[in-house]
Amino acid sequence: MARKNQFYVVWVGRQPGIYPSWDSCHAQVDQFEGARYMGFPTQEAAQEAYAGGWQQAYAAHRQTQEPAGTAKKSLPRPTGEFLAVDAACSGNPGLMEYRGVYLPAGNVVFHRGPWTDGTNNIGEFLAIVHVLALQTEKGTRLPVYSDSANALLWVRKRKCGTKLARTGRNGQLFDMIARAEKWLETHDYSAIPLHKWDTAAWGEIPADFGRK
Repeated sequence: MARKNQFYVVWVGRQPGIYPSWDSCHAQVDQFEGARYMGFPTQEAAQEAYAGGWQQAYAAHRQTQEPAGTAKKSLPRPTGEFLAVDAACSGNPGLMEYRGVYLPAGNVVFHRGPWTDGTNNIGEFLAIVHVLALQTEKGTRLPVYSDSANALLWVRKRKCGTKLARTGRNGQLFDMIARAEKWLETHDYSAIPLHKWDTAAWGEIPADFGRK
């Protein structure tokens, strides 16, 4: 029987990423202890799943295996200790800032910006790298949540995928992006769980600036 899946996500394997065939995926996970991977029918679905992390994808898959007639349920809102990040941008591009919040207490752990001529996704990307670096420095491994699938994907690829052009007004911001990419290339953060915040099911992320 032909495989329905056209794209394969490898979260844990020889080289994590998104692969266009089963053979290329299999080469990354075959006999790799603790491998985490899954197939998807479209590239868009694979990218979203890759950004959200294997735990979320596995949990969603289990829900689809419930008997017919069983109502689908959203994953429960995260509890316990975790860190949430978010960015705010007035315009696109515009004045951008980001912050990280520790839960369940709700304490603001860091708040950076604003910078001129940024975007929300750039802010989210920098916030995620900021919290990864902070946890690596302190030796903690709390789960990290972001509501930006793009930023999570960029972090997993270790490359900011913005199409924003560098100008005289946002040069400092692009210097920060370069430093963040360098950090991702030179540090192992695989032990820190990264998750996509499900805004539709859980409401606004706790780090939200409340400017909707």
